[in-house]
Amino acid sequence: MSRGPRSGAARRSWGEDDSGCPILHVDMDAFFASVEVARRPHLAGRPVVVAGSDRAVVLAATYEARAFGVRSAMPVAVARRLCPQAVYVPPDQATYRAVSAEVMGILREVTTLVEPISVDEAFLDVAGARRRLGRPVEIAEKIRDRVRRQLGLSCSVGVASSKFVAKLASTHAKPDGMMLVPRDATVPFLHSLPVGALWGVGEKTEANLARWGIETVAQLSATDPAVLRQAVGAAAGAHLMDLAWGRDARPVEPVRREKSVGAETTFATDERDPSVVEGKVLELSDRCAGRLREQGHLALTVSVKVRTSDFRTLSRSRSLVSPTDSGREIFLVARELVAGADLRGLPVRLVGVRAEGLVAREVAVLQPTLEDAVSGGSEQQRLAEAAMDQVRRRFGRSAIVSARTVVPSTTAARDLELS
Repeated sequence: MSRGPRSGAARRSWGEDDSGCPILHVDMDAFFASVEVARRPHLAGRPVVVAGSDRAVVLAATYEARAFGVRSAMPVAVARRLCPQAVYVPPDQATYRAVSAEVMGILREVTTLVEPISVDEAFLDVAGARRRLGRPVEIAEKIRDRVRRQLGLSCSVGVASSKFVAKLASTHAKPDGMMLVPRDATVPFLHSLPVGALWGVGEKTEANLARWGIETVAQLSATDPAVLRQAVGAAAGAHLMDLAWGRDARPVEPVRREKSVGAETTFATDERDPSVVEGKVLELSDRCAGRLREQGHLALTVSVKVRTSDFRTLSRSRSLVSPTDSGREIFLVARELVAGADLRGLPVRLVGVRAEGLVAREVAVLQPTLEDAVSGGSEQQRLAEAAMDQVRRRFGRSAIVSARTVVPSTTAARDLELS
């Protein structure tokens, strides 16, 4: 999923020498929307938007819809005003994960050095695959052809000497393209970009830099380091200066440990009843815990997100005394965090729960309470929740739920799982 501004000056040929460019960044084009079109060929060429209810946000949009200004994370109500003729399709997360697994399987047939960074993009180091598959640009084209033939989807590929530049290259290759940035062209390529293209430059940092007259990567690269420290701080300044000169020594890491798991809900109508919100927090906590147990992880931190009817979003988090994969323990913390948020008397539009700071269960150090040590209560709770996991795997998630999570249909909500 490409983010950040693109530059017209950068969308050109930078040369053909890929000898120093073993890093590929593969980015699926409008992934969720493309999967839906592949399943419904009659939608090809039409604007398609993947989203839940009108109170949710856009998850993905085809390029035909983007031409009308529709973007990911945009409220669906706004998208409908911009592009009323679009076909709106509800998300199917299970299918997206399955297709993503097929994509990653294709990439791992090229090399074992594959680092997925989201459901729809990954880095590859193809240095060891050259003798078998050819030059990096040839490998990139083979990947694009294989994905298209096997899955009916398009992807864009950046080829460069580093991960940072490869990702920028794939962004400028979109849609359905391939861009090579030779090692010797790295700095000229970077200096053709707006400063917002650099990793770590969000809207706030971009505005801070603009106040100092820094609007392009070239201008940043020529800035006195002391001035840059004043503009964005010492650590960020050094980081941005390295990127501006193409310094990025990070290797492709095949094993990428998930940092968090989470889920969130947008209510069908703004919810004023605290008991209904609490019931949904319980359900989301249970869902997070199930994913932790499935992955063999424990969480060290619980965080919540609450969005009120005026679209203001509040986030709160708390570290745990001992890591956990218990839905009950996650819920107790999440409930307190939500209850302590100042909603200013407004109803709740969205609530989310996230388990963070993940550690592998087999290496975690657990600290039971005296009550747990005497009664075994914590372990009994975990065994009960693990039994619920088995039932749900066989009969579906709705086969067993807490009575507290059952709410009237008027409070139905759209749920989204977040990795």
